[in-house]
Amino acid sequence: MSDSDPRKPSPENRYSLSALARPGALASLALIAAILGVVAAAFAWSAGWFSPHRVDQTHIVNAFEADGGVRAGFRRNHAKGVCFTGWFDGNGAAVPFSRASLFERGRVPVFGRFSIAGPIAPDSPAAVHSMAINYTLSDGEVWRTAMVPIPVFVVRDPKSFYDQLVAAVPDPKTGKPDPSRMKAFLAAHPETLRAIGLIKAQPFATGFANERYNSLNTFLLVNAQGAATPVRWTMEPVDSFAPAPKTAPSSDPNYLFDALGKRVSQGPVRWHLIFVLGRPGDPTNDATLPWPRDRTRIDAGTLTVTGLQAEAPGNCRDINFDPMVLPSGIAPSDDPLLPARSAVYSADFTRREGEAKTPSPVQLQAGR
Repeated sequence: MSDSDPRKPSPENRYSLSALARPGALASLALIAAILGVVAAAFAWSAGWFSPHRVDQTHIVNAFEADGGVRAGFRRNHAKGVCFTGWFDGNGAAVPFSRASLFERGRVPVFGRFSIAGPIAPDSPAAVHSMAINYTLSDGEVWRTAMVPIPVFVVRDPKSFYDQLVAAVPDPKTGKPDPSRMKAFLAAHPETLRAIGLIKAQPFATGFANERYNSLNTFLLVNAQGAATPVRWTMEPVDSFAPAPKTAPSSDPNYLFDALGKRVSQGPVRWHLIFVLGRPGDPTNDATLPWPRDRTRIDAGTLTVTGLQAEAPGNCRDINFDPMVLPSGIAPSDDPLLPARSAVYSADFTRREGEAKTPSPVQLQAGR
């Protein structure tokens, strides 16, 4: 599916930008707070940059525990997931832009994780799907990436994220965010309202296999001559996109994962790795801003998923999908969210690795 394909807004888990002007503004603000919480759960971070009250990655992990609870041994965010295995076939198209051996013609093994943002909870149409991948390059280097289906992020820097998190903290008396705090946050952050409109226009897919996953942050491809090109990327599904339904099609609390298992049992699932090449002037340090749709797109190769595994010792359960684990030929941009994401991923990993492990709530039938 190309950037120009139409996607009509879906009413489920959506909101209107005109909500603040209507009589039902308080209810609308509460809904915005809830949805911002879900979207922000797709990526979380802090790097200790907040003052005068210094907030570090530990505070952010604590906030997720306070909001979603703790299941010992599991991620505080994206707690529910399954592992996958497969390979990536490079086609050579990205070689002029990156010296990473991954993009040469050939196949490299991959493993990764499909998950849902937030704590462990029943699957739903509003669930934010996620794909995390570990590529093991032929020269021994590793590339790790974590992606979600939203087209832009809701805040542009760590301080804004922290302010949003504070605004969305539930009131102990009502169990819901205080609408006045969320209204104040949105008034101070017009970029968030702009991002909300873009997110609203792109509904989630029916499941993991036909979802489109985006990097959100900008990175740099660096070629053999040292020239750097800013890029964002998308995993474009080969399976046909279809928008998520208004209500869950099953009472099964793991219906999304079960559907994925069924799909993989029928044959390999594939995505095209599409790099969008930035031009001078395109924002590289603000993930709330999209790039123009006319930017050059490079199909760098195909990801093929051939098997699923329940999380267990030694597989994706014990991997930190830190987006700053990059091979030579891929570098971070000046986006302030990147080092901050890395910091909180590390803090979360350290905490859960020190805890006793229990079986994953998602178990798979033999052969899936």
